[in-house]
Amino acid sequence: MIRRRSLLAAAGGTVLGSALATGTARADATIAVTPGTTYGTWEGWGTSLAWWANVFGARDDFADLFFTTKSVTYNGTSLPGLGLNIARYNLGACSWNSVNGESMVASANIPAYKQIEGYWQDWNNEDPTSSAWDWSADATQRAALTKAVARGATTELFANSPMWWMCSNHNPSGASGGGNNLQTWNYRQHASHLAAVALYAKNNWGVNFATVDPFNEPSASWWTATGTQEGCHMDAAVQAAVLPYMRSELDARGLTGVRISASDETNYDVARSTWAAFGSSTKALVNQVNVHGYQGSGGRRDLLYTDVVTTSGKKLWNSETGDSDGTGLTLASNLCYDFRWLHPTAWVYWQVMDPTAGWAMIAYNPSTLQPTTVQTKHYVMAQFSRHIRPGMTILDTGVSYAVAAYDASAKRLVIVAVNTSTSAQTFTFNLSNFTTVTGGSGGLVPRWNTVTGGGGDLYTARSDTYLSGKTVAVPFAAGAVQTLQVDGVTI
Repeated sequence: MIRRRSLLAAAGGTVLGSALATGTARADATIAVTPGTTYGTWEGWGTSLAWWANVFGARDDFADLFFTTKSVTYNGTSLPGLGLNIARYNLGACSWNSVNGESMVASANIPAYKQIEGYWQDWNNEDPTSSAWDWSADATQRAALTKAVARGATTELFANSPMWWMCSNHNPSGASGGGNNLQTWNYRQHASHLAAVALYAKNNWGVNFATVDPFNEPSASWWTATGTQEGCHMDAAVQAAVLPYMRSELDARGLTGVRISASDETNYDVARSTWAAFGSSTKALVNQVNVHGYQGSGGRRDLLYTDVVTTSGKKLWNSETGDSDGTGLTLASNLCYDFRWLHPTAWVYWQVMDPTAGWAMIAYNPSTLQPTTVQTKHYVMAQFSRHIRPGMTILDTGVSYAVAAYDASAKRLVIVAVNTSTSAQTFTFNLSNFTTVTGGSGGLVPRWNTVTGGGGDLYTARSDTYLSGKTVAVPFAAGAVQTLQVDGVTI
């Protein structure tokens, strides 16, 4: 979520070497979908709510656009709803009251819309029914949360930073030198704040958080007192000290079914290091490993999958990612890398709306806080999120530029592929490993196409492609992302 992350794709991590050679789409490639190799049941697509929801959370049109598959009119244009079904709610760290003569120390560089108000504002009383807690706080982001839930979304609670008064320097943007900033005597209190909000949300907002993550990129060194957002460095030892409190505070409130996710590290390799640093008792507390995708095409996704899923038996999510490429080509490419090597069961984009146009699906002006331009990235996201739906099984394609998902009840196979080449190519999809493949009427294979380079299709539906036996050949323009829907498929 911090802009320097855009550098990590180029500078961070070790690429998978020859294994990633299959990630480069080649002219007239043939791609075999293998139903015998599967990578779990898809849980869905999501977005974090801070900070865009702190600005636009009260708007129903944006709630429909992001959390349904309806067509939504924006500025006179009909846009495809993304059908996101995961909303990550950011528990704020800010308040502007004084406690025993002390008050929050705010970075000079954090804009107001990134200051998220927390609920436990006075450390003198831990009772959530007391005046030390302000349950009217953060109204706009909460509105987005409840609108998402009303549209069927599941939810995760996370914190960019503990409340300012839990921080050593009372600055929720970080320590002056970027080191640990959570006071040792507030490890439990940080967990208590999260657990209390989870219980209050259940009882008062109709929101049942499925998971709670007390960290956000905790090993990163860029959370400093002059930062542009909330953040807090917590090394692996601090994380291991907080996690038992997180479990006990949830359990003490009867929230035994709320699972713990961790640690939302910034990239795949850092996530591996943190996971390796945890002992077996700490790992036992974590039900789901969250990782951020800010290494782009770099990093050992494959080893993280092995460490977390194969060896430890944990669920794995890419719980936050983003990039500055407004065309969506980078998003599509890195997402396919995730499907090929990381094998998450959910994928969450950081900010669907952002002041920096390239990072956004829809941009907004940071000065006026008014929405502006729809990016091509929105249509690219729709190619994936509207068609690969929760409950589908992810299948192996053997390449890093195509993903396949199967809906057994509908007998439907969905394939999404991206042509990363600068020239037009034809991809032939070989479905001979399936028992039956009939397609629609006459073998029709509906497809949707977005040309990321501009001047072409934007999630345009086409009905001009047909099966030839158990194969289907599809022309791809340079930089095109296409979705195919093959019906009448059985394994």
